[in-house]
Amino acid sequence: MSKAPTLRLDRLLANLGYGSRREVQQLAAGGRVVLDGEAIRDADRRIVLTPDLPGRMTVQGAPVDPPPGMALMLHKPLGVTCSHKEAGALVYELLPTRWRARNPALSTVGRLDKDTSGLLLMTDDGALLHRIISPRNHVAKRYLVTLARPMSGTETDVFASGDLLLEGEDKPLLPATLEVLGPQSAHLTITEGRYHQVRRMFAAVGNHVEALHRDRIGGLSLPPDLAVGAIRIMTPDDVAAVFSGQA
Repeated sequence: MSKAPTLRLDRLLANLGYGSRREVQQLAAGGRVVLDGEAIRDADRRIVLTPDLPGRMTVQGAPVDPPPGMALMLHKPLGVTCSHKEAGALVYELLPTRWRARNPALSTVGRLDKDTSGLLLMTDDGALLHRIISPRNHVAKRYLVTLARPMSGTETDVFASGDLLLEGEDKPLLPATLEVLGPQSAHLTITEGRYHQVRRMFAAVGNHVEALHRDRIGGLSLPPDLAVGAIRIMTPDDVAAVFSGQA
């Protein structure tokens, strides 16, 4: 079993966005950092980075943010872009200011386009990010689709065939599962993440997506009590659910 890494207190809290190392040193000197009920006034002290740290350490009276390896679920609103640079509202602006200063930085796990709402994951764990988005792992993503016109009835077989070609591409899509909910609404589950894939799939069968909402990644569903724009730290069980298949 590998030994848990350690980091100097000033560097740890600076990396978590609590301020510069000098500012963290001042917090410690003032008794504002407490570990296991005891104030840590020596900012040089090395801290063991274990997952239970937020339950054992407080900074200015509040639980410390999780150390690197943090994963988040976000209920992405419409009109928000998964980017650092594009014009308009950006998903990173929904994060608390301190979380935007973390090092390593938080990144979105894949993207949802500006006009798509729903479940979006973020993490500072590069290995976890790549495990989720890797085509080899086939992590399924389910979307609630609202269409401009009634479906013809052939869509389920076309999407499941593994033969559908999107415009401008020469590699067929992997089979996808369509669950018809009504004449103009359905759940579509895909295991790829091609550019605007769901919208282009329905365009290929002569329809237009009016609204798109992702409600599940793997076996992890968007919690019904997670409000639009709200963020929640994922538990180990949440992370495991992503890889557990369809719930």
